[in-house]
Amino acid sequence: MSVSCRVLVLISGNGSNLQAIIDGCDDNLQADVVGVISNKPDAYGLIRAHQSEIDTSCVIAYKDETRVEYDARLKLAIDKYQPDLIVLAGFMRILSDEFVQGFEGKMINIHPSLLPKYTGLHTHQRAIDAKDQVHGVSVHFVTPELDSGPVILQAKVPVYEEDTCEILALRVNEQEHAIYPLVVKWFSQNRLAMLNGKAVLDSVELGAAGYAVD
Repeated sequence: MSVSCRVLVLISGNGSNLQAIIDGCDDNLQADVVGVISNKPDAYGLIRAHQSEIDTSCVIAYKDETRVEYDARLKLAIDKYQPDLIVLAGFMRILSDEFVQGFEGKMINIHPSLLPKYTGLHTHQRAIDAKDQVHGVSVHFVTPELDSGPVILQAKVPVYEEDTCEILALRVNEQEHAIYPLVVKWFSQNRLAMLNGKAVLDSVELGAAGYAVD
């Protein structure tokens, strides 16, 4: 009998991607969400975890605490779960280089743009302002440089002339919920890895836009 991949999810808010991953694990994904950590005690994602009987922890930043000091406490909380994979699902903190390097190749993030376009915040409005016809979402391995790790998978959505930021966000969110559990599945099946700074799926190095279907 194969051992399930131990997945730990870090959140700060609603946790809709967390829910998609939990639901994916219920559908015989070869992974178990063993814990959820939030930096916000009122994050709705914690309620989602409790409803699925998943253990939770809060690591709240102290006043005047440095990023490195916070990350040291976060690492202690993570280590208790002994995860095989750390999933950032709307975790709204920039992590220190040392912390990220300590989990290299076993931490992934989802970002609401077609990276390398629009790193950082307000991606939907930036796509609208630029009059882009196509927008989307990227899942990538986490590296020290913000939103710049090797891309694993992207999903594209159209941008319509009448779109508002909120409407476009809903369209992107639907794709997020489809592709994030898929990437977790690939990792849990030992099909996905980060090697020499590149995302590798089924022993094939992925291009800049990640896995693509012609």
